[in-house]
Amino acid sequence: MATYEGSLDAPKRNPIDWKNPDFYKEAELFGEMDRVFDICHTCRRCINLCTAFPTLFDLIDEGTTGELDGVEKNKLWEVVDRCYLCDMCFMSKCPYVPPHEWNVDFPHLMLRGKAIKYKKGETNFRDKMLSSTDIMGKIASIPVVVQVVNASIKAPTARKLIESALDIHAKRELPEYNAKKFRTNAKVDESFAVKNGEKTSGKVGIYSTCYVNYNEPGIGHDLIEILKYNEIPTRLVEKEVCCGMPKLELGDLEAVDKLKNINIPNLAKLARDGYSIIMSVPSCALMFKQELPLMFPEDKDVKLVAEATFDPFEYLMLRNRDGLLKTDFKVPLGNVSYHIPCHLRVQNIGKKTKDMLEMIPETTVNLVERCSGHDGTWGVKSEYFADSMKIGKPVFKKMAESDPDYISSDCAIAGRHIYQGMGGNSGVKQHPLTLLRIAYGLT
Repeated sequence: MATYEGSLDAPKRNPIDWKNPDFYKEAELFGEMDRVFDICHTCRRCINLCTAFPTLFDLIDEGTTGELDGVEKNKLWEVVDRCYLCDMCFMSKCPYVPPHEWNVDFPHLMLRGKAIKYKKGETNFRDKMLSSTDIMGKIASIPVVVQVVNASIKAPTARKLIESALDIHAKRELPEYNAKKFRTNAKVDESFAVKNGEKTSGKVGIYSTCYVNYNEPGIGHDLIEILKYNEIPTRLVEKEVCCGMPKLELGDLEAVDKLKNINIPNLAKLARDGYSIIMSVPSCALMFKQELPLMFPEDKDVKLVAEATFDPFEYLMLRNRDGLLKTDFKVPLGNVSYHIPCHLRVQNIGKKTKDMLEMIPETTVNLVERCSGHDGTWGVKSEYFADSMKIGKPVFKKMAESDPDYISSDCAIAGRHIYQGMGGNSGVKQHPLTLLRIAYGLT
């Protein structure tokens, strides 16, 4: 029995033992669930984070004994389905995470449950489709097809049919697809002299991400223009596929392995050549910084890529500390309501986007540091849409209360979700990279 509560040590993630056959044994999963859920039941500190914990506690309270032993084991899958792996319980709430002797890692326990469900063939077509972001993007962004897809996204009748067939909620505002893909139209510039700093490499490789490539290429173009203005030689990753985060959240770990085997060789080559690798979607950066190293702890190239990967504002603020970032901002932004996404917070890099935006004259940043409730594809699904809006309600309220000129989040999907929750009538929704480009006066 532990003699103390919590730990003064920083949280530490342990490797994911997903290649061990025991990882997929349902009896062993339920045994670990019993251990961890009993700790959660006696603590209940995480009850306000998401719907996974209230679901667990309701199952216990309404069970035959009022304890975990009164809950039917099969009902515990409801908890697994409710977890969307934001990691906030591990990072900000739980006092028993490693290196505490109780070794509670709730998200990775839920990941194990999702992996077992996937192995058992219990994952439906919709979830497999939504997690295949690269394939969907390639098909949906084909000229002519893209017009039909985008029209369907906006048409209420079509959305009701889609909800009936696929359980994608008709009221969820979905991102459109763009026929002018980022990678096809990106105009990078490698002509500048390399100026290495103490903390930064003087040249950058851009990993596009599925979302920027197929949905909002403007975010990628904004990043390129910012790097050009700062005279940083830039190139695209030679070849890329999905980072694997959607497949990880699905529990399809074999697919994560296949995607890793395509991405890592190209990224590792850049890292060995001295490039910093920038990814403008927090979930993608987190995948390469944390999840892949935990899945493949012995892979030296995975570790090399992790060390070379940066969030855009992480890199730019380090560049500023090196004295190599231009700060001659020309356009004030006024009042910005800025949401820091969970998958950026988990990276433990601080509030770099906020810090940079506050460097812009006549700009005030209202920081909202709470889960928006969307999380990738979770908030798209019919059965979770209402919960995603409920979880996001405090965020919507906080983002609106300062009467902002701009609404912004590093996660473009979270930004869209927040703007919808606010009613779309407060401020202009812009990605932080777009705001920085505006502040620099770049057209």
